[in-house]
This record gives sequence, structure tokens and C-alpha cells, in this order.
Amino acid sequence: MSDEEHQFESKADAGASKTYPQQAGTIRKNGYIVIKNRPCKVVEVSTSKTGKHGHAKCHFVAIDIFNGKKLEDIVPSSHNCDVPHVNRTDYQLIDISEDGFVSLLTENGNTKDDLRLPTDEALLAQIKDGFAEGKDLVVSVMSAMGEEQINGLKDIGKN
Repeated sequence: MSDEEHQFESKADAGASKTYPQQAGTIRKNGYIVIKNRPCKVVEVSTSKTGKHGHAKCHFVAIDIFNGKKLEDIVPSSHNCDVPHVNRTDYQLIDISEDGFVSLLTENGNTKDDLRLPTDEALLAQIKDGFAEGKDLVVSVMSAMGEEQINGLKDIGKN
């Protein structure tokens, strides 16, 4: 019997480790949730009690953390929702290439060259202007469910 269970686990979807289950009733505002296979930050939660034999339901309003789209979902509060593993890492900006990719310095001294400039116009302008002025910039990179995007910027002084 235990061999059969092990075989089942080996066939699990590669995306399984990108999220973890959490009871819908315990997810709060400013937490994270997966709606329509997109990692989102919860901006509003309302719980409604339904009929005599129904479940209490949680209504989530959330913003996609990568593209900013507003998504909504209604889940019975006793059911589990997927919650993405969201990580934020700071990297020092080394270079911006012609094709819109950035070169970043990791903590261990290697370079990371697979990230594009952000699509957010205000942040994009801050990064380009700061880099053109020769400032030392640290970008904050958010990663979840196999996606990464620059979502913040710190100026740590001039060269």
C-alpha cells in the first residue's frame, strides 16, 4: 500500500510546491491567495453566512501581484485555498541592456541576467533615471509560482 502512495506522489504536478493549502476562513487582508492560477495579494475579504445547511462563504477581492489585475473569488470558509510561496529578494543593479533586460548582482557575487525591466511606468522611469545618473540602486524582486518581477527600488547613494 505504501508503494502505491509513493508512486502517486512522484506523479505530482511540478507546480505543486509553488503553493500550499490554507483554510479560506483564515486568509486575511494583505495575505496572498491563488485565484485563476495567478498569485494575488488580498485587498478585501468579506464572510457571509448562508442558509440553514449552507457553508459560510468568503468573498476575496485580490490584485495580481505581477500584472495588477483585480480578481475575485468566492470560497466556502471551511474549504482550502491555494496560497503562493511569495519571496522578496534585493539585488544590486549593475546594468540595463538595450533589449530591456537588467543585470543584477546576487548576494553570493554572481550575476542574474534573466529579468526584464518592470512594466510599471513610474518604477521604470525611476530605475532608468537613477541608473543614468550613476546612482547605486538596489531593486526588490518579488517571485511567486515560477514568475519574477522587479517591484521596488532603493537608492543606496552615488558611486
